[in-house]
Amino acid sequence: MMLQNRCKDTGAVLSPCTKVCKISPATSLCLGCGRTLDEIAAWSRATDEYKLRVWARLESANKALVEN
Repeated sequence: MMLQNRCKDTGAVLSPCTKVCKISPATSLCLGCGRTLDEIAAWSRATDEYKLRVWARLESANKALVEN
C-alpha cells in the first residue's frame, strides 16, 4: 500500500502525523505515525530527502505488518 506523502497542490512532503501522539515504551515509536522522537523533532526543519526516507521506512514497516 503506497501512502500519499506529497501535497497534490504544492508537491510538499506531508507529515505522517495522525494527531495520535503517544510514544510506545516498548518500541520508542509514536503509536499514531510510527516515527521516532528524533524524526518527529527534526521534521519541521528537515529536507524533503530526509522526509521521504522517513516515509519509505514507515511504508516498509506498514507493509511488513500487513504481510504478517
